[in-house]
Amino acid sequence: MIAMLVSAAPLMLAAAPAHCGTGAEPPRYARQALPAGDGWASQGAGTTGGAAADAAHVFTVTDRAQLAAALDKGSSTPKIIQVSGTVDGNADDTGAPLSCDDYATDGYRLDAYLAAYDPDVWGRTEVPAGALEDARAASAAKQAAQVELKVGSNTTIVGIGRQPRLLGLDLQVSGSDNVIVRNLTFEDAFDCFPQWDPTDTAVGNWNSEYDNLVVTASTHVWVDHDTFTDGRRPDADQPLYFGRIYQQHDGELDIVKGADLVTASWNAFTDHDKTLLFGNSDGAAATDAGHLRITLHHNLFKDIAERAPRVRFGQVDAYNNHYVVTDGPSYVYSLGVGVHSQLVAENNAFTLPAGVTADRTIAYWKGTAMTEDHNYVNGRPADLLAAFNAAHPATPIAQGAGWTPALRTRVDDPRSVPHIVDGGSGAGRL
Repeated sequence: MIAMLVSAAPLMLAAAPAHCGTGAEPPRYARQALPAGDGWASQGAGTTGGAAADAAHVFTVTDRAQLAAALDKGSSTPKIIQVSGTVDGNADDTGAPLSCDDYATDGYRLDAYLAAYDPDVWGRTEVPAGALEDARAASAAKQAAQVELKVGSNTTIVGIGRQPRLLGLDLQVSGSDNVIVRNLTFEDAFDCFPQWDPTDTAVGNWNSEYDNLVVTASTHVWVDHDTFTDGRRPDADQPLYFGRIYQQHDGELDIVKGADLVTASWNAFTDHDKTLLFGNSDGAAATDAGHLRITLHHNLFKDIAERAPRVRFGQVDAYNNHYVVTDGPSYVYSLGVGVHSQLVAENNAFTLPAGVTADRTIAYWKGTAMTEDHNYVNGRPADLLAAFNAAHPATPIAQGAGWTPALRTRVDDPRSVPHIVDGGSGAGRL
């Protein structure tokens, strides 16, 4: 039995009226607070979410309209929201599905957009502008109004029953404090209207909106035992336009714009490209310096191309995570060392295929130092930082992040991490 698993209660709850107080006490795990000393989110007052909710503010939701009503436009009233079954963000208030065509407005058509902004026609020195780009932006705004939902302070959102899932939704923890998100599968937060940017890299890129979960300017947030996946719409199945993947996904969990005191534990991050972004701009010192304190522990990163995490500014403690790579050609890196970052990566396990060497686990993004210690690759000790520096002598990263993490409730031997994390992470394993 894994010591960190704080409840063996089955994930079941009697049927209750949707988006109104149930009048029934929720299962024990729905009122659980983050344990003391468990990462940065336990600092100060700690993180209790909606533990203080009265019976009138315990909700069971089964569709998007009910979820939006329970969230109450991001109110700070203590509340527990229990998600049952699949909640589809791209469904109207009657439950009817919405397609990308339903959001398209002002004459937007993908074929017309491709014809107008083909680099052979538009060029490669300026981002798209004009009527079709305006139509794309207006169409994107219609989808955003549907799929983005704000989570207010003093809120717990927790999955119950069999396979609770948020499909195509972007939960926004914005300007909030004291939020818990547990036992949910976040799947396929897709953008119908990616923007072409020919100036993004030498060959251009398609850029999309919508993270599955984004924490913006918020504090005391605990993300635990969730699964994040592209699911039905993997990037590998997307077409190429202008020689680049038509990228409809952004991040799985982004923590940005002065957010602080976050713990992400026992999650499964799977089948994705740009996964965890901590700090979204090199020039954001005014909001991010002294913030972005984040703990990542006992998370599974499987078939993640990059950003696990990519860090700017923050003191980030990443320990006892399992990084699994099965597709070597699509793998970019795991640990991104960005501007003024203070990343500590200790006691993690990496499972790498033939052809992926230890130096590839780290990427230089203008950061100067990190702490890297006691990490294992394929069951053996590996000095990841020394391997990186040997392979990249022009951009060396010094050993020593300048701080020592203290908020850890347990540290497992990295040799046992694959077994422990693979068996205990993700939704359905509380």
